[in-house]
Amino acid sequence: MSRLAVDIGGTFTDVVLDRGSELLAHKVLTTPDAPERGAMAGVTEILAQEGLELRDVAMVVHGTTLATNALIERRGARTVLVTTEGFRDILEMGYERRFDQYDLNLRLPEPLVPRDLRLTLPERMNAAGEVLRAPTNAELAETAARVAAAQPDAVAIGLLHAYANPAHEALLAEALAAHLPGEVTICKSHEVSPEIREYERLSTVCANAYVRPLMQRYLRNFDTALRRQGFGGALLLMLSGGGLTTLEQACRIPIRLVESGPAGGVALAARVAREIDAPRLLALDMGGTTAKIAFVENGTPDRTRRFEVARAWRDMKGSGLPVRVPTVELVEIGAGGGSIAHRDALGRIAVGPRSAGAEPGPACYGRGGERATVTDANLALGKLRADRFARGRMTLDTEAARAAIAADVQAPMGLSSVEWAAAGICELGEEAMANAARVHAAERGKTLAQFQLLASGGAAPLHAARIATKLGITRVIVPTLAGVGSAVGFLAAPVAYEVARSILRPLRGLHGGTLAEELERMEAEARAVVAGALPAQADIRTEVHAELRYVGQGHALQVPLERASPGADGAALRDAFEALYETVYNVTLPDLEVELVALSLTAIGPEPDLPASPPPARQGAAAKAQQVAVFDPAEGAPVPHALRARPELALCDALPGPAILPEDQTTTHVPPGWQVQVHPLGHLILTCEEAPA
Repeated sequence: MSRLAVDIGGTFTDVVLDRGSELLAHKVLTTPDAPERGAMAGVTEILAQEGLELRDVAMVVHGTTLATNALIERRGARTVLVTTEGFRDILEMGYERRFDQYDLNLRLPEPLVPRDLRLTLPERMNAAGEVLRAPTNAELAETAARVAAAQPDAVAIGLLHAYANPAHEALLAEALAAHLPGEVTICKSHEVSPEIREYERLSTVCANAYVRPLMQRYLRNFDTALRRQGFGGALLLMLSGGGLTTLEQACRIPIRLVESGPAGGVALAARVAREIDAPRLLALDMGGTTAKIAFVENGTPDRTRRFEVARAWRDMKGSGLPVRVPTVELVEIGAGGGSIAHRDALGRIAVGPRSAGAEPGPACYGRGGERATVTDANLALGKLRADRFARGRMTLDTEAARAAIAADVQAPMGLSSVEWAAAGICELGEEAMANAARVHAAERGKTLAQFQLLASGGAAPLHAARIATKLGITRVIVPTLAGVGSAVGFLAAPVAYEVARSILRPLRGLHGGTLAEELERMEAEARAVVAGALPAQADIRTEVHAELRYVGQGHALQVPLERASPGADGAALRDAFEALYETVYNVTLPDLEVELVALSLTAIGPEPDLPASPPPARQGAAAKAQQVAVFDPAEGAPVPHALRARPELALCDALPGPAILPEDQTTTHVPPGWQVQVHPLGHLILTCEEAPA
C-alpha cells in the first residue's frame, strides 16, 4: 500500500506519493478560500498519473499553515476567556516590558480575546496546588451564564496555578457545558499547557480555543473528502515538534500544528544529515511565502517549548503571541518567492513581509498579480526559465515580471535597468535570511562556519549558495525532491507526542523516586496518544528531558534525563546543565544552586522507511551543456551559465559553476566559484572552490 503526504503552503500545495519503491511529487497552487480543495486536486492528479485510487493509499500525512494564518490574520473564533478574579488583564500586561525600549511608536500585539470577552471567577489556588478559595456552585453557575450571554464560539479556561491542581478548571468546564450549546468548544489550560508562567499559559489556551473551531471544521472536511473518494486508511497530522499525531488529537489541541509545515522541512534535514553523515546542518526552507531556518546537529534538530506566532514587528522577539507547545527551534522570515518588493519610507528597496501568495501570485504567473516579487526578480535575472517552471505546466510571463519590477522598484529608485532592480530585490531577500541566521546562531552560541547549509522548498536552491557565501559556509546540500521537502519530511517523521509538567525542585538531594511517579503518569499519557496512531505491538520508545536553571534566574535550559534512574545522579545532571550553559552563555556560575523547573517526556514510534533515491541514470562524462545568460551583479552584466536538467548530471562528475539546474519542483543556482556534484543517494552537493571572504 502507498502513502501520501500533503503540505499546504501559502502559495503552493505539495503532494508526495510514496509507492514503496520510489517517491513521486506534484505541485498545485493553493486555494486560499478552501485549502482542502487544492489539496484534493493535487491528490487526485498525482494518483491518476500513477493509475491509482485513494483506496490504494494506506496513510495520508498532512501539514498545514491554516492555524498560523488564522492567528496572523485574526480569522479565528469569537473566544471568551475565563480566568481567576483579579487577573482579567493578564493578556494585555504580558511580560510587562517593551520589546523595543527606544521605539516611541511601539505597539504591543493585540490580545486574541478583547477585554469585554474576558470574565473572571472568584477562586484561588496557590502554587503548590492547595485550595485557598473554592468557587461556590452559585458562582460557577453565574459565571457560566455570563459566558453564555456573550454567545461565544469557543471558551478558554485559564485559572491561576491550574497546572498544579486542575480541580477548579474541571468544575468550571462542567458548569459551562451545562449552559452552552454543544458546538461551543471549551479548552482548559491544564490540558493544553500544564506549566508555570501564567501569561504564556493563558496565551496558549486562548490561541488553542481561537483556532480550534476553524481547524476542526477544516480537518474533518478534508478527512470527509478523502473518505468519499474511497480512502480507508489513517489520516495523520504533522506536529510542530516534528512528530505525527492522530486526527482526533490534532482537533483537540490544534495549536500544536502551528508550525507543522516548517517542521516537515526540518524532519527532512535531520534525515539527510544522518544519510550523508553531516554532523552540523543549517536547514533553510524557503517557499512561496516565508523562509525558515533551523539548526540540526548530529541528526537531531534543536527543539523548544516556547514559540512566538504572529509577530507584529518582523524579527522582533516579544512582538508576537507566545505559545507554549513543543516545536522545532526555528526562525521564520517574511522572505519567500512571492514576497513583494517595494520602496520603503526611507527610499530603500524592501522585500516582504507581505506576499502575493497564490491569489493573485507573482506578476509572472499571469493570474492578475501586478506587484514585483522575488520570483519575478529571479525570472528577470535569467535564473528561472519561463518554459521549465513546475514541470512546464505553468509558463511564466517574463515581460509581466519586468514591467512589475520597473514600476515598483526600478523607476522609484532611479536605477539604470530592470536587471539591477531585480538584483537588488534578490540581494535584500538573501541578506534578510543571512542576517536572521547570524542572529539565531549568536543567540544559540553557534559558529556558522562550522555548518553545512541544506536548502529545501521551491525557492531555497535558487538562493542557497549566495546565502552560504554571506555566512562563511562552503558546502550546500540540495536534497532529492528539495522543492517539496516539507512533504517528504512528513513521510520521514515518526509518530510522536510530548507531554510536559512544571516541577520546581532544587537539584541538590533530588532522588529518582521523587520523579518516578510523575514520569509514569506522563508516559501513560504520551503512550496513549502515540499508540492510537500505530499498529498493535509497535515499538514505542521514550525520551525524557529536564529543564534546569540557576536559582533566581528566569529562564531554563533543557538537558536529557536518564529514564531508568531519573535524578539518581544530581551531580551528573548539574554537569550536563553547566556544559550546555557554558556553550550558550560562555560562562558558568558554580557558586549558585541549580533547580529543576520542568520535565518533558516524548513517546516516539518507529521511524518509517523511505525508498532510497534512484541513482542518476547516466554515468561518465557529461554532454556539452546548453548556455544561458544570467545577470551577475558582480560583473554588472549577463554571464553565460551552463543549463542542465538535474537528472542529466553524472554521478560523481563535478560540474563547475556558473550553472542553472532546473527540475520539476525547483531550480538550483550554482554561482561562479562554486561547483556541484551528485551524491550516491541523489542529493546535490555544492562546494565553494575558495573560502568565502
